Amino acid sequence: MNDMSPSSAGNVSLLERIRTGEVLARDCPSREILNHVCSRWGVLVLVVLLDGMHRFSELRRKIGGVSEKMLSQTLQSLEQDGFVDRKALPVVPPHVEYRLTAMGEEVALQMDGLTSWIEENLSRILAARDGKAPALE
Repeated sequence: MNDMSPSSAGNVSLLERIRTGEVLARDCPSREILNHVCSRWGVLVLVVLLDGMHRFSELRRKIGGVSEKMLSQTLQSLEQDGFVDRKALPVVPPHVEYRLTAMGEEVALQMDGLTSWIEENLSRILAARDGKAPALE
């Protein structure tokens, strides 16, 4: 059978390739998204928001060391990428709530798995840094 679909080899349009993503390609837009999700603060914001809705001040308190500016930039990037939903409440003083979208929850679960693995293996990682890694069997 002759496959003439746009996704068949050789017939893939540039737009289709861009939409699919080729993370190893220099100009692939997925690299920017990967940077947002895997940045130091992006990972931590996503993991914290797995617990549900948080206000800006709560996020800042929970994520030690993040500046107001970096938290704001991180939240804006994650919101633009469709991972975080921002809701401004019409009260004085203003309150803004952040929560994961369905897609944000999917990526946050991936980040949670990675951060959990790192924490579970922290002693091994630190030993390898110190040159005290166990011998390979």
